[in-house]
Amino acid sequence: MTRLDSPKLRDQLALSASYPSEIMFLDIETTGLSHYYDEITIVGWSFGGRASTFVKGGDPQLLLSEAARAKVLLTFNGIRFDARFLRQEFPDIILPETHIDLMYLCRRVGLTGGQKAIEQELGIELRTGIGDVDGFAAVLLWHRYLRGDVSALETLIKYNRADIAAMGAILDETLKYFTIDPDLFEGPVNYLHWSAPGNWLEIPFDLKPAPESLTRAPHFDEIFGQSIGSNARIVGIDLTGSEARGSGWCNLVGCHSETAVVHSDDDLIARTIAAAPHLVSIDSPLCLPYGRISVEDTDPGRDEYGIMRWCERELKRRGVNVYPCLLPSMQKLTARGIYLANILREKGIPVIESYPGAAQDIMRIPRKGAGVEWLKLGLAGFGVTGNYLEDEVTHDELDAITSALVGTFHLANMSEALGTNEEDPLVIPEIVDGEGPVVIGISGPIAAGKTTMAECFKVRGFSYTRFSLVIDELLEKQGLQLSRENRQTFGAEINRIGRQRWLAEKTIDRTLNSDRIVIDGLRFPEDHAFFVERFGGRFHHIFVDSQEATRRDRYLKREASDTFDVVVKSEVEDRVMELRDLSHEVFVNDADISAIDKRVEAIDRRLNEGELCLFLS
Repeated sequence: MTRLDSPKLRDQLALSASYPSEIMFLDIETTGLSHYYDEITIVGWSFGGRASTFVKGGDPQLLLSEAARAKVLLTFNGIRFDARFLRQEFPDIILPETHIDLMYLCRRVGLTGGQKAIEQELGIELRTGIGDVDGFAAVLLWHRYLRGDVSALETLIKYNRADIAAMGAILDETLKYFTIDPDLFEGPVNYLHWSAPGNWLEIPFDLKPAPESLTRAPHFDEIFGQSIGSNARIVGIDLTGSEARGSGWCNLVGCHSETAVVHSDDDLIARTIAAAPHLVSIDSPLCLPYGRISVEDTDPGRDEYGIMRWCERELKRRGVNVYPCLLPSMQKLTARGIYLANILREKGIPVIESYPGAAQDIMRIPRKGAGVEWLKLGLAGFGVTGNYLEDEVTHDELDAITSALVGTFHLANMSEALGTNEEDPLVIPEIVDGEGPVVIGISGPIAAGKTTMAECFKVRGFSYTRFSLVIDELLEKQGLQLSRENRQTFGAEINRIGRQRWLAEKTIDRTLNSDRIVIDGLRFPEDHAFFVERFGGRFHHIFVDSQEATRRDRYLKREASDTFDVVVKSEVEDRVMELRDLSHEVFVNDADISAIDKRVEAIDRRLNEGELCLFLS
């Protein structure tokens, strides 16, 4: 026997024993476990000798009024789960101050596990006809109801009612484990009588098909519009930790998908490059926790910095169960993801880390565990076409489609980046227009007119920055002259040691309080990749080009000596022409400055008219 030595619990049980008719036995069903991304589907409760149910889309008034009248709230795992969802779904709800959570009460006497496991251990049998239904099946029942199966709602309500009924029985049995002072209860209380009142197996209202407000799921065209839907090319990869096990790969052009199972890194890279995507979205960790230098447990920073990134901690805070990126079982996947991202970024292809589960929640699609057919139905309902509709495809291929859709959200400026200054972000989709600056990046060969165009943007109110400003600060710290030669040497060394993304971040950080920014002097493919990853469709890359003879003449007019051939062959200029094909727009500057000014004026006018996603329009 266990002595009831908690004064707070004694008071709670004494109150429940004195007013059993004013205990609200309550349980909710949801679309998932995350209070941040999921929502309540039904709320069931027994109160005052009557069992009641609220179904999403209905009138919650009875729930709200009886919650306000109750003296005690009794749940199983409700302190962490039910109460949080209820306050989020119904901001005006008034819950009783006294909340008895059976899960913790059971643990005091050694009863552990979920509610069904404890029922079995205690010999409680109240689930006749619904014994196979569990929390995950409850989610599928809701999706079946949304798609027209009214009987699924009936089963879901009965499952919920059985959970509530069993709570009284669990409380009755659990109290037998305690040594209770005689003066605590005036007499024995049959809590089962109140949790399973006479109508607990009845559904006292007509079950009808789900209202349109619930069944009308978001659609691709409505969310993204014709410009994004027609033009965005996204590759999605649901990566595995080994080449031996195939990864899901998807080429999403607008809303049309083509999928495959791909094994080797070389094949993944080749297919992705051939698709010429605006963006690649990979379902895999793509960076290490701050302070770590390798995925292995032998890393000298293992004990100090751990195995988890900030984004994973934040997702757990939001109720999403994620694996730490450097858990032993995740190390190969993380290493592989980082390797692939580095290869693609070095070629100028932007890569983001995606979280398909959140996108599936937004599209009202059951997650991977529900089965292939549910994912197919959900993707088709969202408006995605492709070979997956007729062909036999894997879960991984369908998750690759979803991962690609995260990329579409990102380019449409409907995403949230979960990251820090030290850790690249994990991208979460959101069906809201994201806030952030519009960024114009300008690249091109020497004397093509990059700075002239950037100055035209500056005149129109854009904040101006360029890579060489950061390099100049580094040169000054070392007491070196601010010459073109030193800038090129320093810039080449930064790129050579793999810190080009760091340089890009420091460059943009100088202007991040501005809503319109122009960046002068992108020189490496990684620069393009970084800014698309960072700003999505709000980044517009212009490559300014001109004939070599024209550029030579311009250079000689402004420089004291004929060093044009030396400058254009420097290491930092080696890869500038690769940016031409990566850019969103090529501007040929063989006329006078008025042509540049007219082009800048046209872009500024489009922005003033509210057109933010320039390169996909």
